[in-house]
Amino acid sequence: MLWRVLPVFLAGLLLSGCATSPPKNINNLCDIFREKDDWYKSAKASQKRWGTPIHVQMAIIRQESAFRDDAQPPRSKVLGFIPWTRPSSAYGYPQAKDDTWDWYIKKTGNRGADRDDFADAVDFVGWYTDVSHAKLGISKWDARHQYLAYHEGHGGYRNHSYRKKAWLLKVADKVDRQSKAYAQQLKSCEKDLDTGWSLWPF
Repeated sequence: MLWRVLPVFLAGLLLSGCATSPPKNINNLCDIFREKDDWYKSAKASQKRWGTPIHVQMAIIRQESAFRDDAQPPRSKVLGFIPWTRPSSAYGYPQAKDDTWDWYIKKTGNRGADRDDFADAVDFVGWYTDVSHAKLGISKWDARHQYLAYHEGHGGYRNHSYRKKAWLLKVADKVDRQSKAYAQQLKSCEKDLDTGWSLWPF
């Protein structure tokens, strides 16, 4: 029996070792990009491709996963303690569901894209907000309404489903505040990030 279980255990151990740790300070965009310098390049590439500001993209990802590459909704429990199924297939940095991710791949041709790859995840957020702008007329600079469309889907947003969810409106306000804070922070370090200069000591 041990020879059957051991390979599965070792595979899980290897995969967990490959996981990317989230930034140490997720509340400061300059700290995030100094620690994860390739993330700035990816976020800027997404902004250039889709037109959604970096601070809006990053505020959405922060809310969805706190920058954890393997984030998933918690499992429901049977009898209050037995782990059961998850409420949705949302996964990775953007917490994108399977069907939405497949839609992204089909529309962009980004075959092989993974939700636990930051470059793919931030490009997805840029793409989705671009679609929200085209379909719903939401400004790409409007983090609050972009997040509501991101969370509820385009049909749900069009039907104003969020109006019946007081908790979601509070979360959207939080995303908006985080976006504005990120924008201010980025102003102080964007020039240095563009030149590749950093004081990050780790």
